[in-house]
Order: sequence, then structure tokens, then C-alpha cells
Amino acid sequence: MDVNIDYLRCMTTLPVLDAPACCATPPASVLTAKAAESLAATLKALSDPTRLRLLSIVAGSEGQEACVCDLTDPVGLSQPTVSHHLKVLTEAGFLTRSKRGTWAYYRLVPGALDAVAGALRSGL
Repeated sequence: MDVNIDYLRCMTTLPVLDAPACCATPPASVLTAKAAESLAATLKALSDPTRLRLLSIVAGSEGQEACVCDLTDPVGLSQPTVSHHLKVLTEAGFLTRSKRGTWAYYRLVPGALDAVAGALRSGL
């Protein structure tokens, strides 16, 4: 086997550059696995255009509350489909639901959207 002695001598005399450690400890602001799962579920609830529209309608309604009967026409979907989207938003913590007679009313949870915006601002 031919070994290039000049090459080996050169490799052993080259200065070592200060390189960042490849296994450095992540910064403290990194999401934990549990927090990432929770935020992903929240963002998934927001990732649907119909749900974003429904949130917008509720947020823009008087008292930030709207009856499901007032939400079907603006989005052009059937009541069961709108109810499904509202359930997802409720489970994600963006809306609360109250029943009055035969109708369900949905209210925006104060600060819920601010919490998501804050999580995004914190440097994901």
C-alpha cells in the first residue's frame, strides 16, 4: 500500500479551527415534545380555511358570539358540517359552546388567538 507521506505530514500540522460543537445543548426556548404536540394540534385546528372563516365571523359578531344558525350561510356549508368545524375549534380551545333552546351559540375564548400568536412570535 502506497502512503503519501507528504499528505500525512500536512494533515497533522494543519491548525484545528474552532468549530461549534455538533452536539451542543439546545437553547432553553426550544419547545418540549409535549408543547410541540399541543401547538401542532392547535395549529391543525386553525389550518382549515372554513375554520378560519368561522373564527373570523364569531370574532366579528356582537359580543364575539354567534349562533350556529348564523354561521351556515356565510360559509356555504350544511349545518352538520359547520357544527363539525365548530366542534374542532371548541376542542382546540378557541370557542366555547352554550345551548339556548334548540340552538348552540359559540363564543370566542378571550386570549386564545393571542396565545397562538405569542407562541409563534417566541421563535418557532
